[in-house]
Amino acid sequence: MYKLALVPLALVLAACTTTDEIIIDRKGVDQAKYEQDLAECRGYSSEVKTGEKAARGAASGAVVGGLIGAAVGNSRDAQRGAGAGAVTGAARGVSEGSRDEVQVVKQCLRGRGYRVLN
Repeated sequence: MYKLALVPLALVLAACTTTDEIIIDRKGVDQAKYEQDLAECRGYSSEVKTGEKAARGAASGAVVGGLIGAAVGNSRDAQRGAGAGAVTGAARGVSEGSRDEVQVVKQCLRGRGYRVLN
């Protein structure tokens, strides 16, 4: 059961966009200045609390999964449901945090005058 719960986690993490995938219009862009700006913008993105989002997602997922497991079965089903819910909730939190990090970098770059294409 727990191995099956890891499948959604792997799928969510594989689908995450990273700041390496940000595309800008490079016409007229000083590459050295862009690299400096990108590094500074990535620094701001580190302020997104992805770990906390994952922990909150795991906690809420465990509660919901446990309740569902208890409703459909016994204490063993509740434990399995809690485990699966925790993994799924954590994956959702990590995905949300990663998405927020990318948005911070994109907004920062736009604020510095770059045309972000994606």
